[in-house]
Amino acid sequence: IVGVHRLETKDLPTTATATKEELIKYFTNMSTMRRLEIVSDQLYKKREIRGFCHLYDGQEAIAEGMEAGMTRKDAIITAYRDHCQALARGDTTYRILAEMMAKQTGSSKGKGGSMHYYNSKERFFGGNGIVGAQMPVGTGLAFAMKYKGEDAFACTMYGDGAANQGQLFEAANIAGLHKLPMIYICENNHYGMGTSAERGSHNTKFYARGDLIPGLKVDAQNVLMVRETMKWAGAYVKKNGPLFLEFSTYRYHGHSMSDPGITYRTKDEVQKVRDTRDPVEIARNMILE
Repeated sequence: IVGVHRLETKDLPTTATATKEELIKYFTNMSTMRRLEIVSDQLYKKREIRGFCHLYDGQEAIAEGMEAGMTRKDAIITAYRDHCQALARGDTTYRILAEMMAKQTGSSKGKGGSMHYYNSKERFFGGNGIVGAQMPVGTGLAFAMKYKGEDAFACTMYGDGAANQGQLFEAANIAGLHKLPMIYICENNHYGMGTSAERGSHNTKFYARGDLIPGLKVDAQNVLMVRETMKWAGAYVKKNGPLFLEFSTYRYHGHSMSDPGITYRTKDEVQKVRDTRDPVEIARNMILE
């Protein structure tokens, strides 16, 4: 836990336990996500994937850790960096890649592409191409859950760049007023498009942006830390209303395929994260140790 806003620290999780089988599962799933993104990168450069494509490698512990700490009754909605969320929610690598390649055998019959995966049966509501559009929609999901009396919660995921969108605060205002079972998750990968968080955000404490809504910042490169945070947060919002989470992570590729990703940061910086904070390697090392 890196930062706390309007919460009692004594109530927060501090330990995690996992079986060998669980760790192997997390590692295997994250390794598959990593391979999926590398193949997507290769297919895009071969011009077999067209349009937009935003890669998630470096952030896999969030997608896998969230899934491990939730149930399929709980809803997820995210932005356009969504391939790994789709996989975690039950889609297949074949269908995900086929969708990017505009094939009829794809997840959305080739009509949505990279940014628009969707699986309402598993309560995965996208994949959204408009920056921040998922925030009010996610809040609507939480509103419906409370209205129907469901024992569930909703998560809307967004980046540090989208954290400055006005609709986040409009949605959070409604969530606060109605005490909705809603988690606003900022995936802080430290760069919004081609700008560092420090250059684009006056207040970089994204977990504290909710004003009266409590918040928490966690190092999200360790899958067990994400899992335990989600277990705690889900129980919290169902009882108390909305919460802001900031997951500190990192993206290895550029913002999209048109961004080489090294004009606003150094290759050494990226390599240092690969060497010291890689989520797949952290899981591998936990297993080996």
